[in-house]
Amino acid sequence: MILSMTGFGRSEGVFEGKKITVDIKSLNSKSFDLNIKMPLRYKEKEFEIRKMLSDSILRGKVDCYINLETLDDSNDVNINHELVKSYIDELKKISGDGPDFEYLKMAIRMPEAISTRPDELNENEWFLLTGLLKDALSKFNNFRKTEGDNLHEELKRNIHNIETYLGMVAPYEGIRLDAIKEKYRSTLNEFDNIDETRFYQEMAYFTEKLDISEEKVRLTQHLKYYAEVMKNEDFNGKKLGFISQEIGREINTLGSKANHAEIQKLVVMMKDDLEKIKEQTLNVL
Repeated sequence: MILSMTGFGRSEGVFEGKKITVDIKSLNSKSFDLNIKMPLRYKEKEFEIRKMLSDSILRGKVDCYINLETLDDSNDVNINHELVKSYIDELKKISGDGPDFEYLKMAIRMPEAISTRPDELNENEWFLLTGLLKDALSKFNNFRKTEGDNLHEELKRNIHNIETYLGMVAPYEGIRLDAIKEKYRSTLNEFDNIDETRFYQEMAYFTEKLDISEEKVRLTQHLKYYAEVMKNEDFNGKKLGFISQEIGREINTLGSKANHAEIQKLVVMMKDDLEKIKEQTLNVL
């Protein structure tokens, strides 16, 4: 089965007046490369979050954004009014008369004059966050599967195109060799006392050098193997990449031995589809 390395998933939830949003997206990469941005209150759980992501995603350049947004109008800052007034009264007793705002500036710096709601992560919020991460990962992997199905169809089409072009080579093989033989024959007729035995030996050697039957057989096998791996193996991106390299070697050898304009055209079209295969294979998980 083909899975794409390109993916996206989002999940949202609300906890005690706070909206939590988890976004996960990825692009292709040779390894697992994770970048996480999250509020400080979740930093203590970064190791667990990274493990959840790495176990599910496996490979790719991944960005995970966890955002926290306050929904109500409640203020996290609490001013202890009575205590501040007490500080001001005591400061006035010590220093005598002075502007009230100066006493206020001193009073708010005193212990417990200003407090904030504790910013610690509790178990209920962590339970919700892990649920959101799992939901985002599920959507992310479904996205990868959908993209993988599209990739599968494109790759099948490109493989089929190369097989078609390879089948079109056969009619030109005999014509090519006959043309070469005739060319050498006409050239040799210009000379006297030609050793025909030697001539046929040279022609046999030259014909063997131009023979492309082995390349055609190996190319056919590689194309078949690529299709089998694509269909039957999971997480097959790297393996498909290696097979596409072997396909390229056979096509290149076919081109170097072609010695015929029409075969060269077919080789160029094979290379065009092969480049599409290589580009698409880079995005296979």
